[in-house]
Amino acid sequence: MISSIDDNGVSRRNFIAGSAATVAAGTALSPELLQAKALGDREVKIALIGCGGRGTGATVQALSTYGKVRLWAMADAFEPNLMKSYRSLSAGGNYSQSKGAEAPADKVSVPEERRFVGLDAYRKVMAMPEIDMVILTTPPGFRARQFEEAVAAGKHVFMEKPVATDVHGVRTVLAAAKEAKRKNLKVGVGLNRRHSPMYEATLDRIHAGDIGRLNTIRIYNVRGGVGKFYERQPEDTEMEYQVKHWYYFDWLSGDFLVEQSVHDYDVALWMKGMLPINAQGQGGRLVRTGTKWGNIYDHFYVEYDFPDGSKLLSQHRHIRGCWGLFGESADGSKGTASLVGKSRAMVQMHDQPNNAAWRIKETGNSYQIEHDRLFRAIREDTPHNEAEYGAHASYAAILGRMAAYTGKMLDWEETLKSDHRITPAGELWSSPAPVNPLPEGGYPIDKAGMPPRIRA
Repeated sequence: MISSIDDNGVSRRNFIAGSAATVAAGTALSPELLQAKALGDREVKIALIGCGGRGTGATVQALSTYGKVRLWAMADAFEPNLMKSYRSLSAGGNYSQSKGAEAPADKVSVPEERRFVGLDAYRKVMAMPEIDMVILTTPPGFRARQFEEAVAAGKHVFMEKPVATDVHGVRTVLAAAKEAKRKNLKVGVGLNRRHSPMYEATLDRIHAGDIGRLNTIRIYNVRGGVGKFYERQPEDTEMEYQVKHWYYFDWLSGDFLVEQSVHDYDVALWMKGMLPINAQGQGGRLVRTGTKWGNIYDHFYVEYDFPDGSKLLSQHRHIRGCWGLFGESADGSKGTASLVGKSRAMVQMHDQPNNAAWRIKETGNSYQIEHDRLFRAIREDTPHNEAEYGAHASYAAILGRMAAYTGKMLDWEETLKSDHRITPAGELWSSPAPVNPLPEGGYPIDKAGMPPRIRA
């Protein structure tokens, strides 16, 4: 179990990864603190906050779980996003990541008075006592605050990854995770590899000692790049433009290292069963050099040290025409294990021929499984709180980004105690954006040798 530095911080002592930690934490609750009760067979009313493609897909998966469930309310910063999602869900539309799962139209009951628009629209959902569970799929820069509000309102939660984009957000999520446990609220995080049969089977072998002591873990997110472009419109405020173009601003996405590679960091910490003590690295912009790229990098390399002397080595590159891989490898004293994205895994012993390697392919839909398990916990009142390991994985990526941005070696515990914040306090379109354009065009880019940027 992880011991705390303070109410929001986390020490680097060994922790029990995965569901075992969740169960152990949940059993410590005294009966008088258990506020949320099992919902059993009754209808679960859910609300979608953040109506983009991932939010629509997560809602399809939630509505595809066993038992009575109904989409009761929706909220988004922009009305066109909300209405596109509403029309798709109302028509029973499917989503590619759910592999054919369809949300029956009769499970969608969202009249106009339960559709909310604006940066602060989520607050109207939180104020609805009939909502049992919220799906948080806005840009990640808003996630920590919305999770905190959901817990305060007594809602069960599914939130996408990453759960924060700065240290302030990580501390907020860790504190809210404690409160969620106290209230017996169930929390799922979209680190779906934790629910992949292939990953579970491979990690079981690693934790059983099949490849011995882990000396080095390597993670890779090197591919052509992702993220849609939004063209600035004359009527956009600076805040509106950045939220619409969210992937390319670090306060909203965390940079691609955080937004995408958080999956790999989660697997690395799950493999190792302990938290790093520091990080140092480098990165920059080789092809993302125009004004349309916001202020994010296109490549990173970051190294982490663990307390036992082992290392985590991480490569991240979004540049077309290069060698590519999205996966994780563990090098142990007796063998190696490798996992390639969502497709295949292998465990190879040093003293065995290649044809004796243990191999496995994916056999399930981890996107659906994570919702099935969350809703089962809500209905049966079993422990389920993934916010803590979601915060650890997000923070590992954030620490790596900060190390690369500054060129410094950063200590895990000391940085977690810091006031580092790049997300805004305002929730209005007229609120100042955290990053302002330069007079000559483009945005300020963090560079090695400079201190980490903090919101004014």
